[in-house]
Amino acid sequence: MAHHKVMVIGSGPAGDTAALYTARAGLQPHVFAGFGAGGPPGGQLMLTTEIENFPGFPNGGIAGPELMARMRQQAQDFGAEFEDVDVTKVDFSERPFKAWVGDDLHTADAVIISTGARSRLLNIEGEEKLISRGLHTCATCDGAFYRNKSMIVIGGGDTAMEEANFLTRFGEVNLVHRREEFRASNTMLERARKNTKIKWTLNEQPLGYLLRENGTVRGIKSKNTKTGEVSDITADGVFIAIGHIPNTDLFKGQLKMHDNGYLVTGAAAGGPSEYPNTYTSIEGVFASGDVQDHTYRQAITAAGSGCMAAIDAERWLAAQE
Repeated sequence: MAHHKVMVIGSGPAGDTAALYTARAGLQPHVFAGFGAGGPPGGQLMLTTEIENFPGFPNGGIAGPELMARMRQQAQDFGAEFEDVDVTKVDFSERPFKAWVGDDLHTADAVIISTGARSRLLNIEGEEKLISRGLHTCATCDGAFYRNKSMIVIGGGDTAMEEANFLTRFGEVNLVHRREEFRASNTMLERARKNTKIKWTLNEQPLGYLLRENGTVRGIKSKNTKTGEVSDITADGVFIAIGHIPNTDLFKGQLKMHDNGYLVTGAAAGGPSEYPNTYTSIEGVFASGDVQDHTYRQAITAAGSGCMAAIDAERWLAAQE
């Protein structure tokens, strides 16, 4: 059994920033950086080739894996310990808090959860390897790459409507949906309907991706759900907009969650009400990044909430002494 002052579960911008701040505070955080459900250690940015909207990297931005390597190294330089393993079980019912990696038990005085969320994909074979190679899951992140170009948005909910509207700032959008009915709210649907830059291709079920010779995506192959006809729908880039899944299965039954599975933080979780905070429903357990943010979902906001969680944890631990 190993005991830690602070345990960080999950990496990515939130977890690595939380590790940096708690390490600089002398709390010697132990980071379980691997999280199988959320992808490789480092989170979703490990699947992103270019990041142009993270402050401090002009002239073309920085590759996602490089950014995460730098953030991790900075935290390690101040004493944070990283293990590229998945936590398989937790018990937050009493202090010290417990977490298992297989049969190995770890305990901690405070826990920061940064397990993130993952984009819902279409479950087409080889799909994940095409992310950032003409296939995208975030219009805010990658839309600017398609200035004066054509794009496909796949989906029928609020996310799809919002992404399609946003992408028309850069070029023409073809919204592809497998039905004629939409899950989107009337307000979001009406806003998209009024946008003349959005073309609507309905009753089309994506079957696969069309690839260029260099392996990048140039559109989709789809099947009409009424006629059964298979056709190619081409574009310069494809955006999947069918929602996100928070990586919170590990904490079900222990921490308060929203109906969509995201962790509840702040006053709604029972934390202090006089300022925004990262407290969860169990005192001493904090959450940061996309695991509790279903609104912004950006690298910079995740990093900011990782800083918040570290400061919250540091102050809470000081108050326990």
